[in-house]
Amino acid sequence: MGGIDLEAAARVASEAADKARAEILPRFRSVAVETKADGSPVTEADRAAERAIRAHLGAAFPDFGVVGEEFGSEGGAGPQWIVDPIDGTIGFSRGIPLFTTLIALVEDGRPVLGLIDCPALDERYLGWLGGGCRRNGTAVRVSQETDLRRALISHGDPFCFDRFGARDAFTRMACEIPMLRGYTDGFGHAQVLGGGVDAMVDLDLNPWDAAATQVLVAEAGGRCVTRTGPNGKLGLVFGSPGLVDQLAEFLPRA
Repeated sequence: MGGIDLEAAARVASEAADKARAEILPRFRSVAVETKADGSPVTEADRAAERAIRAHLGAAFPDFGVVGEEFGSEGGAGPQWIVDPIDGTIGFSRGIPLFTTLIALVEDGRPVLGLIDCPALDERYLGWLGGGCRRNGTAVRVSQETDLRRALISHGDPFCFDRFGARDAFTRMACEIPMLRGYTDGFGHAQVLGGGVDAMVDLDLNPWDAAATQVLVAEAGGRCVTRTGPNGKLGLVFGSPGLVDQLAEFLPRA
């Protein structure tokens, strides 16, 4: 892994998340919402948090690149930080406290470190390759459920299934899975890591939506299947190893 000290990098990522919290929480339920060119919402909290994260990561690892949702890409072709300052901006903008901050470190195209922070809930999931996954410092594991009839399964927004060409998969899930719930965005991902949600299907994702989860699920003892949709975006099926292959069969073949 090029000699990266992942434990040290994790400490820096956690510090960056602290700085993001300091920008986000004072603005929660007290910030104007704008609409970006792609139709998605953005607030000054998103921008301020990403600036704070970039500044802290850049000071600690000046040779690493950074890719963020709000300010794009900078730096070279080596290791890259991938940042989503507020994942779940729709909920954040409506005063719903289930938004997250996502930070991942990618080397040679592979996520090697991930962080999902839930600022309003004071919960942080952090892990790195070979280091396990912890919630507020305590190790967590994904569910080991194997029966979809007993499982609690989460999903992203139905329109994302449409964009991914997978509306039939959503319809089938709604018909066949008794406990199907829409714990969306990084919050849903975090609930899978902690074992509360047995597995999740989340489609039409950007790299900053997916990278942290891809490494954290494996470190929490789970399985994560990544698909690419017709528009080039990513789809993740992740959680209990015994459920992931069953759920992946619901999706169209790549």
